[in-house]
Amino acid sequence: MSEILALVEGAVYIERTAVNSPANIRRTKKAIRKALQTQIDDLGFSLVEILSPCPTNWKMSPLEAWQWIDKEMTKQFPLGVIKDITGDKDAN
Repeated sequence: MSEILALVEGAVYIERTAVNSPANIRRTKKAIRKALQTQIDDLGFSLVEILSPCPTNWKMSPLEAWQWIDKEMTKQFPLGVIKDITGDKDAN
């Protein structure tokens, strides 16, 4: 989804993050703050796509679900900034 939306005119900041580790949760918070600030500053469209575990539907323990995101899901949906034309020097 993020790669498609990055092509849309008006998209300024697009990032994919995850919430499967403390480090990724910190990155996600930072990305959400930046996306909201981008909207507040009226720079254009922003989106943060968040990979999140669902251990119940996946029929896994929470630990297995977190590991599955890291080992499998991020292969298909790599984490990182997909588009950032905000001009912010403190880009993720």
